[in-house]
Amino acid sequence: MPAHPASAAAPQATARVHEPRREDCPWCGSARLRNRLRTGDLRQYKPGGFTVDACRDCGHTFQNPRLTAEGLALYHRTVRGAPRDPASDGLLALRGSRGRHRSAARAMRRFGEPESWLDVGTGHARFPATAREFFPYTAFDGLDPSPRVVRARSADRVEEAHVGRLTDPRIVAPLRDRYDVVSMLHHLEGTPDPRAELQAALGVLRPGGHLLVETLDPGSVFAALLGRWWLAYDQPRHLHLMPPRNLRAELEAAGCTIVTVDHRSAHVPHDLSGALALTLSHALPAPDAPWRAIPPPAVHRHAREALLRAGMPLVALAALADHLVAPVARRTRFANAYRLIARKAA
Repeated sequence: MPAHPASAAAPQATARVHEPRREDCPWCGSARLRNRLRTGDLRQYKPGGFTVDACRDCGHTFQNPRLTAEGLALYHRTVRGAPRDPASDGLLALRGSRGRHRSAARAMRRFGEPESWLDVGTGHARFPATAREFFPYTAFDGLDPSPRVVRARSADRVEEAHVGRLTDPRIVAPLRDRYDVVSMLHHLEGTPDPRAELQAALGVLRPGGHLLVETLDPGSVFAALLGRWWLAYDQPRHLHLMPPRNLRAELEAAGCTIVTVDHRSAHVPHDLSGALALTLSHALPAPDAPWRAIPPPAVHRHAREALLRAGMPLVALAALADHLVAPVARRTRFANAYRLIARKAA
């Protein structure tokens, strides 16, 4: 298997974007850590090496050392001419599909129609646009670190657009006790401090309001079986993966009632196909990239493109297998995500 592009320059490339390495768990403070994987950027091929550790006591799984805010911006930034993996990108997009958004919105119908709803990490606000089909009289607002939410407001997907993080006092202060529902769909795993995000979300909820969270489960058997090829690790963009018991305990300690923790509806059937897509991509000649000092020979580029196309039927077969095993996987420890709904104390 070819070395990761620019792997020789990884220490120099990452030294300024990593925080110091932690010797304890950021969730419970335990010093009983174990390494889960070391990897490069398998999807975007940007230079650098990344380590994911897990706490032996609480199961919290986290990037260690963690990227700084500047590092996160660097690895989220789109670079012209940078290689991409269309297969894995398409599989990851399943988390934000219309069907999954409908499922999340439908789960909130039993609580009646809220007056106001804030979607955190909304991006282009496709979830609020879908949820409005079920809640036509609800005022949906969106919050996102990027200006995408402003464009979403221009497209009438949200009524108010807030750019930044919910943990920013300038953001959260005017929103305090304002919303009946706050949703965080696959948002917490990319945040520097998920506990602070949860506390901020409760701060903008009205008493009796509901918090809707969907996030990845590091306890999935697929994570153990597939290792660095488990698509959900998505290094270096995912900083924290939290077991459901940790979120439950945190919210109950804040006085919330846990209404439901559901793996079945949140499971995304892309584990086998995602692992095959990543493995295939990295088994082929390395792609060209703007940060490579010497571009690969043309024959390598053409061979890579031809072999990627030839491998797509295999990825499609793996995707079919994912969907065939999904009815069992979503009801067992193979489930890769979960949905939690909590009610704030009245």
